[in-house]
Amino acid sequence: MAADCKPKDLASGNHVNTVRIVRADLSNAQHQAAVLQMTRAYAQDPMGNGRDLPQDLQGVLIERLRAHPTTLVFLALDRDDAVGIVTCFVGFSTFAARPLINIHDLHVVKAHRRRGVARLLLEAVEEHARGLGCCKLTLEVQQNNHAALALYGGFGFVSGQYEPDAGAVLFREKKL
Repeated sequence: MAADCKPKDLASGNHVNTVRIVRADLSNAQHQAAVLQMTRAYAQDPMGNGRDLPQDLQGVLIERLRAHPTTLVFLALDRDDAVGIVTCFVGFSTFAARPLINIHDLHVVKAHRRRGVARLLLEAVEEHARGLGCCKLTLEVQQNNHAALALYGGFGFVSGQYEPDAGAVLFREKKL
């Protein structure tokens, strides 16, 4: 995928804005600032943590994302303003013997929601995944995040399942 996707006109009522999706270059100071800004905005959102990233994490986030070998970040830019982000990591499916992409964070600033920005971000991830020969995209979503559930369902995401008799795949965590 090209580092810079063509701008798309997104209509919302009488308002039209031009948003372009770029693959973040984490060695670029402007992209670093945008990734940090968008990640902080997501953390502060009620569907994130509902609070800002701790100061010590803000100081190391970009460095650690750069150091992680499978980091993949796309930014939605309206002119030069960051209005959305999707942070992903490339993984591997042993059942398919192919890579996969896990969408870890997806966030669009409130003023740009319901204008197709999140869909453009998902399209960029999917295009990149197809280019890598990935077998699937994965993500987690809170069960009460109805807007995100509708977005993901409309984009083709379904509950994960390996074997019908085993039921849906559930996400669990153990904090360390």
